[in-house]
Amino acid sequence: MIIQLENDLKEQDRQSLINKVKTEGFTITEVNTQVGAYLVCISKNSSDIRKIGSLPGVVDVHIVSDSYKLVSAKWKLTPSSILLDDIQIGGSDFTVMAGPCAIENEAQVDSIAQHLVANGVRIMRGGVFKPRSSPYSFKGLGKEGLVMFYNICKQYDLKIISEVMEADQIEQMYNFVDIFQVGARNSQNFNLLHALGKTDKPVLIKRGTSGTIDELLQSAEYIFSSGNEKLILCERGIRTFENASRNTFDINAIPILKKKSHLPVIADPSHGIGIREHVPAIALAALAAGADGLMYEVHEKPEEALSDGQQTLNFIESTDLLKRIKQLYDLL
Repeated sequence: MIIQLENDLKEQDRQSLINKVKTEGFTITEVNTQVGAYLVCISKNSSDIRKIGSLPGVVDVHIVSDSYKLVSAKWKLTPSSILLDDIQIGGSDFTVMAGPCAIENEAQVDSIAQHLVANGVRIMRGGVFKPRSSPYSFKGLGKEGLVMFYNICKQYDLKIISEVMEADQIEQMYNFVDIFQVGARNSQNFNLLHALGKTDKPVLIKRGTSGTIDELLQSAEYIFSSGNEKLILCERGIRTFENASRNTFDINAIPILKKKSHLPVIADPSHGIGIREHVPAIALAALAAGADGLMYEVHEKPEEALSDGQQTLNFIESTDLLKRIKQLYDLL
């Protein structure tokens, strides 16, 4: 059960309410976010919600049977959306985020930024802290690269999404990103998720490489219950027995996540299939399946990229994909 509280409820009244709910046999977790105040109540016993709903300070009471409560669509029937100034993620808009897998140098960032602006893309992705399977692979430019990335994007009025790998990176990244990204390898790094719950910036969380849909929602619940409800879910493919592609993009996950949760859902076709020529097809399929947005990788010369060039579109391919996205979006 979720009890939605009045935001300006006095501490004395709040504590009185909590004590009354506890007498009904509930274990209570208090959650305070940028948007609202909630009590997440767990009990094996049934209770009359009309009695609880009539208590002073209660805005509404919601019965949620899912193990994940706050990210469930069962209590928040209107889909959530996130605003970055005048950019909306979720709702009726379809949002595109694009950029290189890894930030490499000023010339690379500048050329990609110009490409995105020319094609109406307003959020640039790019990693400066790179979790790599091999210890010998390029691991990013770190904080110095992020500052350079930020300064160039600021000139072009582009928002930034970049991956955070550790809790102690949040503070040093905070002033230079608009959205924190949690990669597939960290989707169950619960210390990191808890720390991101203490921030007031949006967090995009990717599904783990072998993670289930419910595990993704539980990871999002960690962040929400820690205080941050500015969340975006991302389907990026899962590891299966199939080896014809990098991952198996789970198109099923998009409508299922939209049904199970009120959070915006976007797709990452670049990691989803890992083969450049097939990325546009998966991107369009995700839009048709109901995704709220798209994140893909683009580079002026993918064959020279320091990371994931095999799944990265060049500028011609990217421009063509964005035109096809607009055509399909208008049709839908």
